[in-house]
Amino acid sequence: MFKTLKNIWRVEDLRKRVLFTLFVLIIYRIGSFVPVPGVNKDVFEATNSAGKEVFGLLNTFSGGALFQFSIFALGIVPYITASIIVQLLSMDVIPKLAEWAKQGEQGKKKSAQLTRYLTIGLALIQAFGTSIGFNRLYNTEMVPNATFADYILIAIVLTAGTSFLMWLGEQITEKGIGNGISILIFAGILSTVPNIIKQTIESDFIQPDQLFMNILKAVIIAIVIVLIIIGVIYIQQAIRKIPVQYAKRVVGNKMYGGQNTHIPLKINAAGVIPVIFASSLLMFPTIIANFWANQGWAQWIGQNLTTHKPLGMVLYVVMIFGFTFFYTFVQMNPQQMADNMKKNGGYIPGIRPGKATEKYLTRVMTRLTMAGAIFLAVISVLPVFLGALSGLPQSAQIGGTSLLIVIGVALDTMKQIESQLIKRHYKGFINK
Repeated sequence: MFKTLKNIWRVEDLRKRVLFTLFVLIIYRIGSFVPVPGVNKDVFEATNSAGKEVFGLLNTFSGGALFQFSIFALGIVPYITASIIVQLLSMDVIPKLAEWAKQGEQGKKKSAQLTRYLTIGLALIQAFGTSIGFNRLYNTEMVPNATFADYILIAIVLTAGTSFLMWLGEQITEKGIGNGISILIFAGILSTVPNIIKQTIESDFIQPDQLFMNILKAVIIAIVIVLIIIGVIYIQQAIRKIPVQYAKRVVGNKMYGGQNTHIPLKINAAGVIPVIFASSLLMFPTIIANFWANQGWAQWIGQNLTTHKPLGMVLYVVMIFGFTFFYTFVQMNPQQMADNMKKNGGYIPGIRPGKATEKYLTRVMTRLTMAGAIFLAVISVLPVFLGALSGLPQSAQIGGTSLLIVIGVALDTMKQIESQLIKRHYKGFINK
């Protein structure tokens, strides 16, 4: 590993990319502590404990900036939402977007530009709602003597912060290492780890007069975390190879085909998207209910629609399963895959081209997706059970969504560094 890190610094271009990425992350962390003008931060910090469980996921994605109400309080979440919306609408929902999706690099640029505009619109709406909502939620003078102009100013500042983060992410993608947006989320999640450790130490989980038990608890938690990480990596990297053979055909004076290849089908083809969708939908009613916290129905929603309660957990798991199947089959359409194979003279050995191939791919994908959905559900609810068994406070528990994102981004970044090193005849992290 140390030899690999040494090889990274030997390559000038790779060294510059790593340093540029680190520089951008420093700017990101500094901005997370710059307060929004006109906001009484002390009052907000003193009264935000009621919303820590409700807004915990959004705060994690923003690197703790939401609970500090800094200029990066919204984080990159509006961009993620806009990207998902554009991606879903590009799947034969809006013909123009579907046409862009088939235009290659030029179409990607148009979709990216639309995503930027949609991000700004969503951020402005979310920022305006957040500035008003927090004042009503906590019933405090977070914004002393607030006027409509004050809310507009706060909304513009928060939108500008999200736009700046979007630009930083694009700069990392272009001049740094890996997907910039993913790396910003990765850095935001990791930045909350020291606070989690601090809350764990300050909680009843640590007994001052029982040194041996404290060490034993820490060792057990560390072992469990390592085992979970190994399991997540194993499933994330697992694929099912469907063999495909192409018949020989003559076009003019040239012969094409006659080769064997395979279709790699991932067990978890949907990635972390189903978990994010399920978390957002489960969190939405609770956020709305908190604006009427004194009402009986609002209190019932706040108490039951969380992953720490049976009803909320069941709904959470059901939505994860639903979104996993939906997103996987939208991304990888068995009918389209079968048609493309037939047009190019390809077939799966032992399976007739056309409808039979479509049914076979659908059956295989259904089984793989079921395994992937079970995996996502287990990883998402496992921290809740482990936290309850170990006695960790809820604020000190690492969510399954965060764990999946961190591991996924780490693997993708490692692969990109690996490919750069292999180009220059260096050994990377994986190849030994």
